[in-house]
Amino acid sequence: MKEERFSCTRDGLKINGIIAYPDGFSSDGKYPCMIASHGFTGNFGGMIRWCRVFAEMGYVGVAYGFCGGGCIGEDPEFHSEGATTDMTISTEIADLEAVIAYLTGLGYIDPNRFILLGESQGGFVSGLTAAKHSDIISHLVMIFPAICIPDHARQGRLAGASYSTNAVPDVIDIGRTRLGRCIHEDVVGRDPYLELSGYTGPVLILQGLEDEVVNYSYAIRAKENYAPGQCHLQLIRSMGHGLDDGQFQSALFSIKQFLDNREEILTIQILITHSGPGTMDGVETNNVYFTGYCDSPIFRGVIENEGVDAQRQMADGSWHLHADYTLTGLDKSGNLCSMHILNQGHDGIFKPVISTDSAELAWLAESDLTAVLEFGSGGPTVRIYADKTRIP
Repeated sequence: MKEERFSCTRDGLKINGIIAYPDGFSSDGKYPCMIASHGFTGNFGGMIRWCRVFAEMGYVGVAYGFCGGGCIGEDPEFHSEGATTDMTISTEIADLEAVIAYLTGLGYIDPNRFILLGESQGGFVSGLTAAKHSDIISHLVMIFPAICIPDHARQGRLAGASYSTNAVPDVIDIGRTRLGRCIHEDVVGRDPYLELSGYTGPVLILQGLEDEVVNYSYAIRAKENYAPGQCHLQLIRSMGHGLDDGQFQSALFSIKQFLDNREEILTIQILITHSGPGTMDGVETNNVYFTGYCDSPIFRGVIENEGVDAQRQMADGSWHLHADYTLTGLDKSGNLCSMHILNQGHDGIFKPVISTDSAELAWLAESDLTAVLEFGSGGPTVRIYADKTRIP
């Protein structure tokens, strides 16, 4: 995989970043482009992993630094120009627009297939920028977006500071960086939901239920402000304001489903009860026993008795999972039914097979289903997806 640095300018300030190219890249081709925007006091170094995984998927992956968006002691290798006291949400939108304009001028970028992805403040900025450029932004992914920023300004507690909204200081010193009064003035009058709703393309929001920086209620309200069916909100157990390695991988798998036009149809919360040795087809396994429940629009029910996941380690060190369980409950018409699920796979790729006695859900048996596992306290969340175009 090839990577190279790039720079462009906004109002005379240099924006620095990195571009990752897919294998077999040719400057004569036309590639979709993913642009990753970092969070408050971050820099593009923390977003390079998104560039690399998107390059592996065939995209041109781009990460960049906001002007004045870093913090004291920031690694200059990942720094863009500009004073932190001049940074606002509006200047960050302008930075992202400058990056889009630069990339549009590259002959190998498809100018109508930009994906904007951002974390925290970068997620909020990505959403606001997408709303201004719906014609060229094909997909929007906001990861724990800091939609709370205008409310925090109205409360006099931007970035964890404490100040009087009747006498906002010229410089807001929060320790790791110094902000200018301009950022307060830029956001205090904003209606973030009205602005975000200007984007008309597909939206995915990933939000942790244990986020102490951005309460998940902001993501719920944002979803409701988009058109019906436009936004998928994924509330994630055991996730705070950040992604550890495991959460990053499950988030990536969910994003892939979103980009492949697949819809989450079943969400199953697994509650592990105990584990022990076992065998399957003469091979030793580690059996994990569980109960749990499903709360989804097409089916609501609980796991009957206990399910079992027969896990065996492969020669390459990875684990193959073989989960077998039955749920009983109600289909979307309120009819009592049962649903048997066999979900197996490894390396994050799972292909569930479902059988059911519900006539309304019989289509599941003929569907090409995929599943994503989100690991959290108590047990994983299993998200099962189907092709949107084939859902009755």
